[in-house]
Amino acid sequence: MKLEDLTTKCKSTWCPGCGNFGLWGAFKNAAVSQNWDNTNTCLVAGIGCHGHILNFTKITSVEGLHGRAIPVATGIKLANNKLNVFVFTGDGDCLAEGGNHFIHACRRNHNLTIIVHNNALFSLTTGQTCPTTPLGEKTKSTPSGNLDYPIHPVTLAIASGATFVARAFASDLPKLQEIIIAANAHDGLSVVDVLQPCPTLNKDYTNQFFRENCYQLGPDHDVKNKVQAFAKSLEWGLKQIPLGILYQEEKPSYESAIIQIKEKPLIESSTNRNMEELFKKYV
Repeated sequence: MKLEDLTTKCKSTWCPGCGNFGLWGAFKNAAVSQNWDNTNTCLVAGIGCHGHILNFTKITSVEGLHGRAIPVATGIKLANNKLNVFVFTGDGDCLAEGGNHFIHACRRNHNLTIIVHNNALFSLTTGQTCPTTPLGEKTKSTPSGNLDYPIHPVTLAIASGATFVARAFASDLPKLQEIIIAANAHDGLSVVDVLQPCPTLNKDYTNQFFRENCYQLGPDHDVKNKVQAFAKSLEWGLKQIPLGILYQEEKPSYESAIIQIKEKPLIESSTNRNMEELFKKYV
């Protein structure tokens, strides 16, 4: 695998300085180092700025409806449990329209890696309030200030039963790459909350803000201690935003309990169909 193997004909449409560039770069570096390609990996995305990552990454992918990336990924994993399945989803896409799916995927411990592009806004639709928008924030949909208290994706993930929960910063590519690889290696539901700037619409959560106020969890943090992890997940503010693996638990994944796919993937048990002619219509 080389980086050029992942290159598509599509040119990036993200705004200059968008945090999606860092996340895209970290994921591609991880894919090259782990040999994730069309033979062993599938990407799924929802609707939002984040979803364009599918257009710029040459790996088999599916774009779901708004908020529905997780159930699509669940179906893919059940059909072929040998695949690495990554879900790219925005904080709005995942926690608003897709909140129900997120909670139950965590509860069931599906063997998926969910990467949350978190810029605290609905940015594709030009900056409306979403579930991670801070209290009091003035946006296009809340010109007098947001009345809702924000959700921390990592807190919700731990409370809902996810067995690998981490937070990273989009501009720190080496750390983010490391966490994405660890998340995929984990057998169970992995959630990676990626803090990213939206320089066009969010003037508060900038690169400078995150660099000044985030810190890496040290060896004194016990990733197996759920109470400690939950407390860390609630930290937010000046010099108080923890990055790294907050929680990890070894627990059987949903797929491991399904006897029909223990010996071989479902796709190998079904009648094979030649889809070549159908695919040619979409090339």
